[in-house]
Amino acid sequence: MKKYLLRRAFSIAAVAAVGNTAFAQNGGTLSGDLMLNANFFQRDTAINASDNELYDDLLSGGEGWMTLRYSNYGFTGFLRVDAFNNSNLKVPTQAMSGFGIGAWSISKEFKGLTITGGYIYDQIGSGILFRAYEDRGLLIDNALAGLHLKYNLNEHITLKAFTGQQKNVFSRYEPIIKGFNAEGDYSISDKVHVSPGFGVLNRTLDDASFTSVLNNALALPEEQQFYPKYNTYAFTVYNTLSAGDFTWYVEGAYKTREAINGYDGTLMNKDGNIVFSTLSYARKGLAVNLTGKRTENFVMRTSPNETMLNGMVNWQPIVAQIRPQRLIARYMPASQDLSELALNGNILVSPNDNYDFNLSYTHINTLDDIKLYREAYFEANIRSIDRFLIDVGIHYMHYNQDYYQFKPNVPMVEALTPFAEVTYKINNTNSLRVQAQYMNTKQDFGSWAFLALEYAIAPKWSFAISDMYNIDPASGHDKQHYYNVFVSRVQGAHRLSLAYVKQVEGINCTGGVCRYEPAFSGLRLSITSTF
Repeated sequence: MKKYLLRRAFSIAAVAAVGNTAFAQNGGTLSGDLMLNANFFQRDTAINASDNELYDDLLSGGEGWMTLRYSNYGFTGFLRVDAFNNSNLKVPTQAMSGFGIGAWSISKEFKGLTITGGYIYDQIGSGILFRAYEDRGLLIDNALAGLHLKYNLNEHITLKAFTGQQKNVFSRYEPIIKGFNAEGDYSISDKVHVSPGFGVLNRTLDDASFTSVLNNALALPEEQQFYPKYNTYAFTVYNTLSAGDFTWYVEGAYKTREAINGYDGTLMNKDGNIVFSTLSYARKGLAVNLTGKRTENFVMRTSPNETMLNGMVNWQPIVAQIRPQRLIARYMPASQDLSELALNGNILVSPNDNYDFNLSYTHINTLDDIKLYREAYFEANIRSIDRFLIDVGIHYMHYNQDYYQFKPNVPMVEALTPFAEVTYKINNTNSLRVQAQYMNTKQDFGSWAFLALEYAIAPKWSFAISDMYNIDPASGHDKQHYYNVFVSRVQGAHRLSLAYVKQVEGINCTGGVCRYEPAFSGLRLSITSTF
């Protein structure tokens, strides 16, 4: 039956592609996209890019996604084909292979009610309670496979309800997830606007997951033993208030008692809560933003048996600002779902069109007052020199490797990183960009120097070369060059890039979600296309 459904789905996709003109004549729209990645692994024992099946035996691998979307007669159809051939995305040191329908859905809107069946991507509020989303760089694809209803009760109130199981590559996690969400949208006056919301989520364990949790709970020392529950409930209330130049978002959530894994992996029976808020003020030439978050045992997974990036039901906003600089990005603080008290303040000043000044500070501890992260950041953008764009700044950081990278008994990373980026516009289509960064630290790998040159010929070509050099290594490390040579070509809706990469091991983060990646050496090919 499964093979028949796969063949049927691919037949439909083929007919849809061939019949695009006919569909267009009927008022329908057909679109799609393609993304392909290929890695060619080159063994390099000097940087520890070795001693696993990818470098020693397989030598190549990759992944691809092809998506089709069609809308007509009030229906919207979505189909995505996934392919993994010796891919290192799920576990960077192991190959994964598989092929099939990665996601599909069909929805119909009728008199304010939208019904969707299949693989659903949605969230409640900021995502603290529930977020089904995709991040291909980290192989996060936790779509909800099930049913989703959305109803516009009136012009001010929208209701949503859903139920299903979370996606796990080509299979599904067994526990059942159910949720409800109500959101409002009101203008109190010309300058005051509110958008309140409420959400509730229920997760029910399957028998196998419950039995596993029960056995682990009863294996604890007698004073720590407990009897777990099949059902966990979580609730959130949130609101966005806009009043003149001010915008304030606040969200508070609570989760009932359930089995969760502590920092050391010990099973605990705890309830959880979280409060998250941002307050912004913006007018011409000035923007101020304050962000805070308090988290206590707010672990949201399909079951307590899942760890790392597996089975994540929610997404916690990151308080620290995401930095694009190559060296600073090595130490991005991931959101902590067990214990975190985080604050960030940011000021952006633009006295005129030629200058921007950005100043921010981040302070993150555990609830037990263990220092996790400190950041002081200053950046200036200068556009007063003809044909030049200049970006200079400095970054000071304390980073707890014990908590963020699970490296017990290592010292706090203390780093000072000045950086500069200069772009010279040669003419309307040609530009040259230079990036220079230096990280001064005695911890982890030691001090780094980074230099990159990029030449762009708009709108088609881009060439880049960079070197990340361990210029003053800490004890146990050697001086190493990590080269990167890159070229990309854009032709209409198609983009092809090829890079020779030597990458140091470290943490890769996207939007506050992080994972460890070992060193990489070899070629990377990427093709993207839309149609």
